[in-house]
Amino acid sequence: MKKTLCTIGTWNVRTLMDNDKTKRPGRRTALVAKELARYNIDIAALCETRLPAEGQFTELGAGYTFFWSGRNIEERREAGVGFAVRSNIVKKLASLPKGVNDRIMTLRLPLKGKHYATLVSVYAPTMTNPEEAKDKFYEELESVIAAVPRVDKLVILGDFNTRVGSDQKTWQGVIGKNGIGNCNSNGLLLLRLCAEKELIITNTMFRLPARNKTSWMHPRSKHWHLIDYLIVRKKRH
Repeated sequence: MKKTLCTIGTWNVRTLMDNDKTKRPGRRTALVAKELARYNIDIAALCETRLPAEGQFTELGAGYTFFWSGRNIEERREAGVGFAVRSNIVKKLASLPKGVNDRIMTLRLPLKGKHYATLVSVYAPTMTNPEEAKDKFYEELESVIAAVPRVDKLVILGDFNTRVGSDQKTWQGVIGKNGIGNCNSNGLLLLRLCAEKELIITNTMFRLPARNKTSWMHPRSKHWHLIDYLIVRKKRH
């Protein structure tokens, strides 16, 4: 039986809001869609979209449909999450992506044989956010994970604004041998959730050059860090 591959990824786009004052040659969604097509991405979890409320928009020329979840239009919008999905895949979805809040959105993707994969797009609070905001985010993410049917494949991906480090001995089964740097306080929150929910941080499982592991440069230290993750549920034997 021929397998159909689906390439997924995550991208912190910083914003999908257009500004008429800029000299950008096209809509942000059009530019993002063009890049996704260039890398042959079928579904991308988008972070920091900053768009208001929930909505969708199709870039007809590029063949992607954008879905987003954000705060109300009158509120300050610093986060926002979403998905960019190839439009031919959107037609196969039993239901459209659902926003939980401005930091979590879910998409249930049909697979062969009446199986499903649940994708969760996330944008976690940064180190400078209040502890209450961080606790609230992880409580809500835990609730989302608990609601995903055990028979579904589960993929959580996005900008977690955390460093999980490389202490594989302490976090055996959660991170692999190829982590990078040290763990911070935000990283502990993610590691504890993964340990409790039997999740694996896949970025740490593959041996890659350091330049291909990291995804963000600290603006002051100029050091590169890994803060964007793709997390899956462990298989049950």
